Amino acid sequence: MTLAVEHYGRIWRTLEKKIPVTLTLDIQNTFYDQDLNAFNIVGDLPGGDKADEIVMIGAHFDSWHAGTGATDNAAGSAVMLEAMRILKASGATLRRTVRIGLWGGEEEGLLGSKEYVKAHFGDPETMQLKPDHAKLAGYFNLDNGTGAIRGVYLQGNEAVAPIFQGWMAPFKNLGMDALTIRNTGGTDHLSYDAVGLPGFQFIQDEIEYFSLTHHSNMDVYERVQAQDMMPQRGHRRVVRL
Repeated sequence: MTLAVEHYGRIWRTLEKKIPVTLTLDIQNTFYDQDLNAFNIVGDLPGGDKADEIVMIGAHFDSWHAGTGATDNAAGSAVMLEAMRILKASGATLRRTVRIGLWGGEEEGLLGSKEYVKAHFGDPETMQLKPDHAKLAGYFNLDNGTGAIRGVYLQGNEAVAPIFQGWMAPFKNLGMDALTIRNTGGTDHLSYDAVGLPGFQFIQDEIEYFSLTHHSNMDVYERVQAQDMMPQRGHRRVVRL
């Protein structure tokens, strides 16, 4: 059970004053076990002379049922789908194949991305790697709510910082200028990191993510920030993939 911060805070302040708090809860849970399978959604934009090399983007498609999963993670899934749409609509010549993965079972332990990585790239338990492991250029994940993108967690990979600095330069005036060496956890880029592949998660404005919408019945459409979900007009850059 998740409490809204306003309700939790009132309970906390009351208890600090040594006043007893009584809660009455009516919680009904149902476990649906007719079909325990989950699924991933995978799609490609084929590349050209290096089509066997892959750049992947992704987000998780499943959500907690208390709300509608608008910020966790329909927002991330929508951004990644829009990135694929823009690449296709632009007519850009792609040297490498760009692949999107929308994962199931993330909320239960990154199950969808873990199984995909194990099937296509390598087993993290044995570190027996598959041929496609050497053909993945990188995986980029989005799963921190509805806020604007501010930068990238480098996952301890300091050597890649200059590449991201070059990529982000045209968007500095939009507030995307943050790089941190820190590792961030709890989402699907970790499945790639686990087998030695470069997997990264973007830094975003939190926008009430952990204080209100995360895994709660407040995770609904009205909490999505429209201006942060829209492509910024007037900013174009050729990115060679």
